[in-house]
Amino acid sequence: MKIKQILSPAVVSTSLKSSTKEEIIRELLDLLVSAGYVSDKDEVFAALMERERKMSTGIQHGVAIPHAKTKAVKNLVACIGLKPEGVDFNSLDGQPSRIFIMTLSPIDRVGPHVQFLAEVSMVIKTEEARAKILQAKTAQEVLAVFGA
Repeated sequence: MKIKQILSPAVVSTSLKSSTKEEIIRELLDLLVSAGYVSDKDEVFAALMERERKMSTGIQHGVAIPHAKTKAVKNLVACIGLKPEGVDFNSLDGQPSRIFIMTLSPIDRVGPHVQFLAEVSMVIKTEEARAKILQAKTAQEVLAVFGA
């Protein structure tokens, strides 16, 4: 799987407006709904929030990866949003999250989700890549960091 098969400029926002975890999740979900990837917005939002209740998807180094499995998508879909000022996402390291990578996958398919996250992780593990992502002014600049 290649990241560029999943991500496109239509599902990248370099200027998220939201200031809470729930609002960020709604704003990211709106990107996927607008792109026509989600058949039931309410179902997906409920699944995402349920996942957050189990354990925050805020990892570390300013990155959060909200995700869920749902019947509302046919294939793995993903989007990226940036909030350079950061939002409290209850991250493992206690730092605000600034890079958000949301993924949704069908309930019955595990492989593509794991593969996509592995590829994304290879990019965002370096401080240099995270800095380039946060400095991006356009969706194309964000995608270029991911090789897409």
